[in-house]
Amino acid sequence: MTLPYKGIRLIIPLMCISLSGCYNFKGISIPPDINTFYVDNFSLSSADAPIDINQLFTEQLREKIREESRLVNDNNTPDIEFSGSVINYNIRYVAPDENNTTSLNRLEIGVRVNYTSNIDPEDNWSKNYTDFEDFDSNADFQSLQDNLIALIIEDIVERIFNDSFTNW
Repeated sequence: MTLPYKGIRLIIPLMCISLSGCYNFKGISIPPDINTFYVDNFSLSSADAPIDINQLFTEQLREKIREESRLVNDNNTPDIEFSGSVINYNIRYVAPDENNTTSLNRLEIGVRVNYTSNIDPEDNWSKNYTDFEDFDSNADFQSLQDNLIALIIEDIVERIFNDSFTNW
């Protein structure tokens, strides 16, 4: 089947391209009156955690908001603020085998997040987020630790971002 006009062949692809900018597949829904954000330095409340894990978490959350939303960082008068604490960091045995040993260990990290809206205080919330990664109990944890932490923080930050800016 051929289209009656050659111009239509050009119009249809152009329409598809122009309309693709009208919809955001991430589902981000930020009210138009919110333009700025601030992520306070998260504290460290878990004695067993690496000393810099709170800084890693804070930076990753800032970066996620800065790169995947239209919001601009404002340390003085932000429209919304994030604060909180790394509250849990532990390693547990999760897969015992027949020899009274374990084949898998689990690194678990928990974070308490406070979301404060300076535009609409009814939107304020606090929530605990926990995530984990399993690893072979025979592996050298010190060599895996940084990568495991990065994966867990990435998952938690993604969930915080979705809870804050999407309508899922």
